[in-house]
Amino acid sequence: MALTIDELFDQLPGRLRAEEAAGLERTLQWQLTDLDPGVWAVEIKDGQGRLIPGGVPEPDTTFTTTSEIWLAIAEGRQDAMKAFMAGKMKVEGDMTLALRVPELFDTEP
Repeated sequence: MALTIDELFDQLPGRLRAEEAAGLERTLQWQLTDLDPGVWAVEIKDGQGRLIPGGVPEPDTTFTTTSEIWLAIAEGRQDAMKAFMAGKMKVEGDMTLALRVPELFDTEP
C-alpha cells in the first residue's frame, strides 16, 4: 500500500542510515507543490534525523517537486537523477548533498 505524504515524512528520519550520516550536520528540505502542498525538512545531526514540519529558513539543500514524484522516488519507483534531468524535480543548494540522499535513506519502510 502506498504511503501518504505525511506518513512518508513521519517515517523519513527513521529511514536515515546512521552509518552513512555519521559526522554529517546538514538540513534537507522538500517543497511539494501539488495535491499535498507543503514544506518538510529533515535535520541530520549526530547520525540521527529530525523532522521539521514547515521547513527551515535556510536549508542546505531544497528539493521542489510534486507529491507523486517524491513518493515514487522515496519508494524506489523513480530514479531521482532521472526526475531531476527531466525537469520533474528542482534542486537548490548543496548539490553534493543532494546526490548523497539515496545513500543516506532507505527506500523500504
